[in-house]
Amino acid sequence: MLFLLAAHAGLAVVIPWWQRRLGRAVWPVAALVPLAVVVWAGTRAPRVLDGGEYRETLSWAPSLGLTVELRLDALALLMLWVVAGVGALVLLYCRYYVEHDAGRLAATLLAFAGAMTGLVLADNLFVLYVFWELTTVASFLLIAERGEAAEQRRAARQALLVTTGGGLAMLLGFIVLGQAAGTYSVSGILAGPPRGTAVSVAVVLVLIGAFAKSAQMPLHGWLPAAMVAPTPVSAYLHAAAMVKAGVYLVARLAPALADVPPWRPAVLVVGLVTMVLAAWRALRATDLKMLLAYGTVSELGMLTALLGAGTRTAALAGTVMLLAHAAFKSALFLAVGVIDHTTGTRDIRALSGLGRRMPVLCAAATVAVASMAGLPPLLGYLGKEAAVEAFLHGTELGGHLWLTAGLLLGSLLTVAYGARFVRGAFGGPPGEAAARAHRPAPGFVAPVAVLSAASLVLGVWYAGTAALVTPYADGYPPGPHGPYELSLWHGPTAVLGLSALSVLLGVLLHLAGGDRWRLPRLPDAQRAFDRAVAAVDRLAVVLTGHTQVGSLPVYMTVLLVTVVAVPGAALVAAAPSPGSPRWWWSPSEPFLAVMVLAAAAAVVVTRHRLTGTLLSGAVGYGVAVIFLVRGAPDLALTQFLVETMTVVVMVLVLRRMPERFEPGRALTRTRVVRGAAAGAVGLLVTSLALVTSSARTAPAISAEYVHRTPETGAHNIVNAIVVDFRALDTLGEISVILVAAVGVVSLVRVGGPAGVRETGDRAGGPFPTAHWDEPVETWLPGAPERSGGERSVLLEVATRLLFPSILLLSLYLLFSGHYGPGGGFSGGLVAGQAFVLRYLVGGHADLGAAVRVRASAVAGAGLMLAAVVGLLPLALGGAPLESTVVTLHPPVLGTVKFATSLFFDIGVYLLVVGVTLRLLSAVGAALDVPGAATGEDDDGGDDGEDDEAGNGDRARDRDKEGGRR
Repeated sequence: MLFLLAAHAGLAVVIPWWQRRLGRAVWPVAALVPLAVVVWAGTRAPRVLDGGEYRETLSWAPSLGLTVELRLDALALLMLWVVAGVGALVLLYCRYYVEHDAGRLAATLLAFAGAMTGLVLADNLFVLYVFWELTTVASFLLIAERGEAAEQRRAARQALLVTTGGGLAMLLGFIVLGQAAGTYSVSGILAGPPRGTAVSVAVVLVLIGAFAKSAQMPLHGWLPAAMVAPTPVSAYLHAAAMVKAGVYLVARLAPALADVPPWRPAVLVVGLVTMVLAAWRALRATDLKMLLAYGTVSELGMLTALLGAGTRTAALAGTVMLLAHAAFKSALFLAVGVIDHTTGTRDIRALSGLGRRMPVLCAAATVAVASMAGLPPLLGYLGKEAAVEAFLHGTELGGHLWLTAGLLLGSLLTVAYGARFVRGAFGGPPGEAAARAHRPAPGFVAPVAVLSAASLVLGVWYAGTAALVTPYADGYPPGPHGPYELSLWHGPTAVLGLSALSVLLGVLLHLAGGDRWRLPRLPDAQRAFDRAVAAVDRLAVVLTGHTQVGSLPVYMTVLLVTVVAVPGAALVAAAPSPGSPRWWWSPSEPFLAVMVLAAAAAVVVTRHRLTGTLLSGAVGYGVAVIFLVRGAPDLALTQFLVETMTVVVMVLVLRRMPERFEPGRALTRTRVVRGAAAGAVGLLVTSLALVTSSARTAPAISAEYVHRTPETGAHNIVNAIVVDFRALDTLGEISVILVAAVGVVSLVRVGGPAGVRETGDRAGGPFPTAHWDEPVETWLPGAPERSGGERSVLLEVATRLLFPSILLLSLYLLFSGHYGPGGGFSGGLVAGQAFVLRYLVGGHADLGAAVRVRASAVAGAGLMLAAVVGLLPLALGGAPLESTVVTLHPPVLGTVKFATSLFFDIGVYLLVVGVTLRLLSAVGAALDVPGAATGEDDDGGDDGEDDEAGNGDRARDRDKEGGRR
């Protein structure tokens, strides 16, 4: 099962590149994966249908309960055949339908198929939720396509908002349900159903998610809007697969939760109301796809009611109708695609006489409509008979008469709009559309014919259908009249009479022109959604206008006050004891504390920005010395390096700001407020540190780290924690650093086009003014970028001499981190400061000469290396992020011993260096020249990566020019 998911993901990744070579053959290649799933499921069917199951588990973090649990049982097998079987036919159909962007569409459809496969196989609530949301993302991409049309963007956004909102409610329900059951395993919940008020709340939340996914009223508006997507997408996602996810969830949990008080009334009322109202809307539609869309909403309502009813007969009827609906509705959507592709229209009012022009397509579509209407001997008839039986004689449900009436009303409306579909698409004398239509290729019609034939074969061969659906239904107790069996003939029963009556009334309604009757219009869900979105937008504008005042100090003050108010109030309310901590551990600590506090107080009163920056740096350096005194050299080194980098960046920013803070009484008041907020935060953090230290009851984990550090081959416990014990945290942190860098670069580039970079003298005079201390020789390639007053021959020469030594020191810290102070982060910061020094002296050109590789490539390679090193043990049968001590005996070097976590540390090193270079490339350009924040060249192109690649070329040119001189 894990291999099947990997196959979907792998082929989805590579197929866009294959498309150029394969051409239209890309579609049969893409169809191989779902076809393999069909075959694989067929080989497992005998055991599963005999009451067995298959399980697979992938442990990620077993101690945290993070495992991927998959299970194939009777219901999952049924859904797997639906998802994979229809998916394969849709992909083959796309060979004739899709003309452009085939690689992207094939990849997204395969990714969706893999997500649906994972969803139906998931045996863990959280794993199910992950695949649930992946189907939502795939649906969004398939509806929006490339986002070029406003209508597609709007429909995709609506589908995303509705289904994701329902998914979030469902996730909360999963958490409540799992806590009440004591397990998040689906099979565990089914084996021991929980009960209680919390379970009732969970049921409501879970059903909201299921109703949103399966387009139940009033959350149905996104499905008709999604008809702007290509027809194969509508056939697969919005008829056979994605919308079945909510129905599948109801069917999966109904055996355990059907008796919980809110469940059964909710699914029966919502399902049958949706069935009737959506069928009426379908009867009035003139667009064939819209007619089928509302018909899909209607039938999803029936499936929700049947599979959620919690009885054996209803479950049997629901599973049969699930199969039938997947076959006939996907066939009808594909038939509409053929009509639209050959005639250029889907409007019933413009179509006439296509039955004579396309007899095979007409026959296949008619069979599909007959199955939808419940005519014998088709599969839809078997499901409809069982559904009427379940509601008519389902006395354990209560109110079975109104349930039967609702089902029959929805059924006769289904017959009416089905007849309207056949007559509107294929009936009547040949018209203009039929005259200009060309005959579709046999392969274009074949998937429609296969799906329609499946309805006929599974209806006639009802014994095989019963063998497929009965194992799931047998999980419920038999009804009061014994177990119901599928058959084409049960004799002249009341069920047969009611079923025939619904067909007759439906035909009469169509012949009487029920689609033209003037009845009160139903509430428009689309209009309600648009109004709700507009109201949220207006509210956002109002809130933003009052809260986003454009002042960073105000934002920081509000955040700090909130931090003090919320946790501080809880801390005061609890009033815990801080214990009896020691005031200091070393005689030097009081002196250092006084220095730090004095520097912090001086920051508040200073009026010079540069002075304030240096004083804040002094605070950081004082804290680093305290770390060193307390015996934490790694932490002290990191603090020194981070503080140095921070001061340098702040000084760069100050070049574009006034020298002094603006004077005035208002400034004095704001300083008092900000100083009070900062002091309150410091007091809160100190109190929390003391309280949490005194409240510890379990032994400190540090002792275990000390005990197990030799297992990692390290002598430095801090580095062992960072790259071994808590490597997952480190991987997440460096990912956040990279994302933050991308965000900073994006913000810096917001603005108008950059002007031409200034070179030479900036005084604006006709001739440069020379001074005695200005260098006349070029020591660094980018030195001419600096004006004479900003250049220093001493700094240029020192930078040229010290740069290799600083890089060598960074490498020393990197490789010695496992045995002493250092590591990838510290080494990366040292290397980053070497490049900052080159930038300060030589500008962008010198930075480009120092680094001939794009900064984004360096950062990306670092993250990729760390991730690969973390996942490689998994491929070798170990745990993720596990390290191994390797001992080598090369002939010259003797014995070489290292831990594989060293390569993880190298990834951290590369990422820190790459992020530093990327920020210098973007932020430095914005600070050098007014208007250069966008990083664009004179021709309007993007300058971000060109800077990195082009600076080296400019540097080489200057080197050559200097050599000629």
